[in-house]
Amino acid sequence: MNVQILPEINSIAADDWQTVSCGDEVFNQQPFLHALEQSGCVGGDSGWHAYHLQFSDDDGLQGVVPAYVKTHSWGEFVFDWAWAEAFEQHGLEYYPKLVCTTPFTPVSGDKVLSSSFGHGDVLGTLSQLCEAQSLNSWHMLFCPKIESLPNDVFERHTVQFHWFNRDYVDFEHFLASFTARKRKNTRKERLSIAQQNIEIVQLTGADIGDDELEFFFLCYQQPYLKRGHTPHLNKAFFKQLFVQMADNVLLVVASHQGRFVASALFMFDSAQLYGRYWGCVEEFNNLHFELCYYQGIEFCIANNLASFNPGAQGEHKIKRGFEPVTTYSYHWVKEAGFRAAIADFCRHEREDLAQYFVSCQQALPFKSSEGA
Repeated sequence: MNVQILPEINSIAADDWQTVSCGDEVFNQQPFLHALEQSGCVGGDSGWHAYHLQFSDDDGLQGVVPAYVKTHSWGEFVFDWAWAEAFEQHGLEYYPKLVCTTPFTPVSGDKVLSSSFGHGDVLGTLSQLCEAQSLNSWHMLFCPKIESLPNDVFERHTVQFHWFNRDYVDFEHFLASFTARKRKNTRKERLSIAQQNIEIVQLTGADIGDDELEFFFLCYQQPYLKRGHTPHLNKAFFKQLFVQMADNVLLVVASHQGRFVASALFMFDSAQLYGRYWGCVEEFNNLHFELCYYQGIEFCIANNLASFNPGAQGEHKIKRGFEPVTTYSYHWVKEAGFRAAIADFCRHEREDLAQYFVSCQQALPFKSSEGA
């Protein structure tokens, strides 16, 4: 198998992409990855440099691994800052590193796009590539669980909270699975939105106009600017996304007394809804829960989507019916002297998260016979 490094995702012909990209996972669509590059969110001085791996043989293209060379650890959501600090303390370089993931997107899915080989089949190739290209480590983030690992590859877990559609006919049908007290609390939260005279619309595709885009981007920037950070994504990215992937975008906008006050952006494919970004210009009680969670649940029920991933972290999701889910990532470092310490770190982390997972399950709002 020949491996070629590509500096941009559109080096692969669209027809070839379709032969290796199985299914319609929205973040594995070539236009999404291309929008990141064309808008400058990836490349330039972003610290993300496209390093896509193309696998081919005499029969042509066999697989693609979207990948990036990184000079920092921002935008990954599987945190290795402590590893980088330990390397620095010992006078060793942690960066550059190779990361196989979708930038700024902590969503589990295929990171090896191929119908002829799987995630476990490329691990050795990634290590060899790092050895040959002066890359100090590789990291495959938010991928399917790999059952058989080389001794020098380490598995890390994170816990997210996802909603699952158990053939609900409407939101009240979903709430019927809650205990009486939890059901009452959720209804109270939703009622407060109407009591505050807030109007909410769900927009998809061509219904999203320039005014909505401008307002959404204003909202998107707010959490970053409050913390003194520059947003990962720019307006050019979102504008391209709204045009090229309009059928995969849901924008929920809240208004009060005729003016926009908050918005939330989701992506979706034929099976899942993905909560991505939210922001507001005015504070209202429970508005975050309504826009980011309850509106998403209603959309899933109305469109027969099987699950809803509202984004990373957030224990407040549990009592609103989002269940703990384990996510997986895999890691290799060139510096052999650090491997035992990293293996020990990952083992303890997995043990701690296993206990946390159980405690989250016990806090779910469902009646005893409901939920996972």
